[in-house]
Amino acid sequence: MADEGLRPIIIKRIKKSGGGHHGGAWKIAYADFVTAMMAFFLLMWLLGSTTKGDLQGIADFFSTPLKVAMAGGSGSGDSSSVIKGGGKDMTRIDGQQKKGEDLTPAKNFNLKAAEAELERQEINRLKALKERIEKAIDTIPGLQQFKNQLLIDITTEGLRIQIVDEKNRPMFALARAELQPYTKVILHEIAKILNDIPNRISLSGHTDATPYSSGEKSYSNWELSSDRANASRRELVAGGMAENKVLRVVGLSSAVLFDSSDPLNPINRRISIIVLNKKAEDSITQENKKIEVSDKESAQEAVESAVNAQQQVKPAPVAPAAPVAPIAR
Repeated sequence: MADEGLRPIIIKRIKKSGGGHHGGAWKIAYADFVTAMMAFFLLMWLLGSTTKGDLQGIADFFSTPLKVAMAGGSGSGDSSSVIKGGGKDMTRIDGQQKKGEDLTPAKNFNLKAAEAELERQEINRLKALKERIEKAIDTIPGLQQFKNQLLIDITTEGLRIQIVDEKNRPMFALARAELQPYTKVILHEIAKILNDIPNRISLSGHTDATPYSSGEKSYSNWELSSDRANASRRELVAGGMAENKVLRVVGLSSAVLFDSSDPLNPINRRISIIVLNKKAEDSITQENKKIEVSDKESAQEAVESAVNAQQQVKPAPVAPAAPVAPIAR
């Protein structure tokens, strides 16, 4: 019994922890997460139910610098602000001197002045071409004798070279489109010069007012002038001119007389070669451009205006010409 009283008394203490699923820390974290999600969805609901104007106002409020909000002005460096500083150079202390100030010089382009300059350059180029052709006529032995039959001038369409008939020296065979040998020489020399310039050309054939005995019912001066213009085109190409330089070939019969006071004058029988300027060339290439109208009413108005314009132009009466036997044309 005495030994039992001397035995030590052992006290075992068990320390209980709050870990595992029995703790409460996760509840606090979960509560914070739920609160944040509620705030997020509340914000999304408010944004969805707000008008665009209000949203823009809110965005402007948060994007406006404090300086502009307090002092006013269109920007933090605006010259109207009472607070100095800013501008294009942020090192300035005197504020913005000029709104939108740009140190680089502005480049102003005057379209009319540019077009006038191009037109002036083109006229100078055509004048130089005229002088070159006149010099060639004076220096080339084969052309000197035809100097009186080569008429060169500058018109609104460009440089015009006219090869006219003389009473005793026609360019073509009688009432035919067959070129005389000396006419071929003239065209060959002109072709060499025309091929050195970028401008395109227009060819037109002309006759006098002497009609065929059959009148206008069969082969007439219209066909003859067209055939002569086309024969001149072929001879220019044979003389070395590029084929794509020819833009237009027309026969005008006696509609455009050189000597209107004497329709039967041999000088009316001629070939006209026009070195076209840019404006004349564009007017030819764009003459078939379509005119677009928005609706049927606009189309009807366009047709009516065109008909009215034609009715207002009354052709002058032309006296019938007496039939005459064909002579030199």
